[in-house]
Amino acid sequence: MTRPVVAVVGRPNVGKSTLLNRVVGRRAAIVEEHPGVTRDRKDVDADWLGRRFRLVDTGGWMARGTSLDDKVSAQSERAIAEADVVLLVVDVVTGATDDDARVAELLRRSGTPVLLVANKVDDAGREGDMWELLRLGPGEPFPGRTIRG
Repeated sequence: MTRPVVAVVGRPNVGKSTLLNRVVGRRAAIVEEHPGVTRDRKDVDADWLGRRFRLVDTGGWMARGTSLDDKVSAQSERAIAEADVVLLVVDVVTGATDDDARVAELLRRSGTPVLLVANKVDDAGREGDMWELLRLGPGEPFPGRTIRG
């Protein structure tokens, strides 16, 4: 029996790799403070509350960039196409950017179910900020503290 596939996508440096590490309970993906560290997809077996699945970390998706950025974005698009569900990670401190909106549109067109993850909701003062993310369209955001390795 094949395990469901959960892809973790979003623009660079929003906490995708750290989220993967948190879910699997170990440092399976490299995490750095500067964007662009994750270039290839990272596929790991995961278990959450007794449910087993494959979790796929992706590099940051960008609408425009270098030829390498375009290849990284293409890997994200491939992960979306192969996923049973996608976690769209957005940095609530930065707020919804044009690239976040473009990723959300890409996800709408894909037809893949999406959960919107609002990262860096560290205190009650940030909770109001996450509601701005509703304009992205995938649904109500799931708040989380800053995801750290």
